[in-house]
Amino acid sequence: MILLVIASDRAQECATALQVATDQSVHIAKTLYDCLGLLRANEYVAVIIDECLLDSDPEQGELIIQHLGTAIPVYVNCALCGIGRLVRDVCAAMRRRDIEVRNAWDAAEARLRGELREPLTAVLLNCDLLLEMPGLPAVAREKIAIIEEMARAVSDRLEVTVETASKA
Repeated sequence: MILLVIASDRAQECATALQVATDQSVHIAKTLYDCLGLLRANEYVAVIIDECLLDSDPEQGELIIQHLGTAIPVYVNCALCGIGRLVRDVCAAMRRRDIEVRNAWDAAEARLRGELREPLTAVLLNCDLLLEMPGLPAVAREKIAIIEEMARAVSDRLEVTVETASKA
C-alpha cells in the first residue's frame, strides 16, 4: 500500500495514476494529522508527502518520520511537479527500496550463516567424538545420532559448510 499525503484537489487523480503505475492500493491523507493516524493503523511500502504540508507543521512532520516504519518516504512539491513526475519519482523510490531490502536480507543471511558455522561444527564434532566412545549405551548412541542428523539438516538448510572429523 502507498500513502499519499497531499491537500491538493488533484489527490484522487494522483492516487489513481500511482495505483495504475505501481499496482498498489493508495490511501489519501489530506492532513499530516490524518497521515499519522493511517501510519499507526497500516503498513505502507511508500509514503508520498507534499513538502508544503511539512513546511506548515514541522513538528507533526517529525512525528510522521518516526512512524514511517519500513515505508520509504518520498517528498514532493505538488505545486511544482506534475502527476507524471510524481509517478516516476515514486516508482524509482520503490525500486531503490526493493534493492535495499534485498541487500539487507542477503547481509542478514550471510551473517547468520557465519554465526552458525562455528557452533554447528562444534556440535557435529562432539557428536562424532561421542559416537566413537567405547561402552556408550545404545540409547545414548541413538540420541546422539539424532542430534547429529538434525545438526546436519540445519547445516544443509542454511547452506553452511562445516568441517567435522572424518568417520573411521
